[in-house]
Amino acid sequence: MQNKIATLDALCARARILPVIVINDPADVLPFADAMAAGGLTALEITLRSAHGLDAVRLLRQERPELDVGVGTVLDVRMFDAAVEAGAQFIVTPGTTEEILQAGVAAPIPLLPGIATPSEIMQAYRLGYRRFKLFPANVYGGVDALKAFAGPFAELKFCPTGGVNPGNVKNYFQQPNLLCVGGSWMLPGDVVKAKDWTRVEQLCREALATLD
Repeated sequence: MQNKIATLDALCARARILPVIVINDPADVLPFADAMAAGGLTALEITLRSAHGLDAVRLLRQERPELDVGVGTVLDVRMFDAAVEAGAQFIVTPGTTEEILQAGVAAPIPLLPGIATPSEIMQAYRLGYRRFKLFPANVYGGVDALKAFAGPFAELKFCPTGGVNPGNVKNYFQQPNLLCVGGSWMLPGDVVKAKDWTRVEQLCREALATLD
């Protein structure tokens, strides 16, 4: 697990923001990814919220090997295995089950399991996990949750996702137990639907600029 923790640490240090991406049109995959990469976001979480997610991962791994491509919204082991087979470099889940946590221990790539409570953290901690997704962050305390977790779970780090936006993202980055943040505020639906990739690039660049 130490190697997987180190992999997540390095990936998130490079990324700072992990964009949560839904692919609704297969033709969008490469221009979408290229626009985000040009804007500075080179680690992508392709969700399984649409039927095109796994095909998008396969295409990106083949055509854009320089990007870090993961799979999100993984809900069970069947989806987990399919993500690994598609070439995912990391997996993100919205929550945890014993079955998924065990799959993550056995998998060749790191899992960032979703948690919201101390009990969920402890369940995963027992199996060696030290990096987590806090989801939905805005519902379960956000920055205050990170501050509270820092006491009993001092060695752990978190990627809050859900409700992260330009108005609060700098507050998250002031927390020493932050891994990175996840979100899609730089990918507004109307801009993506219009295939305005220049605007996507600009919004990604602006999102990173807010952290400095």
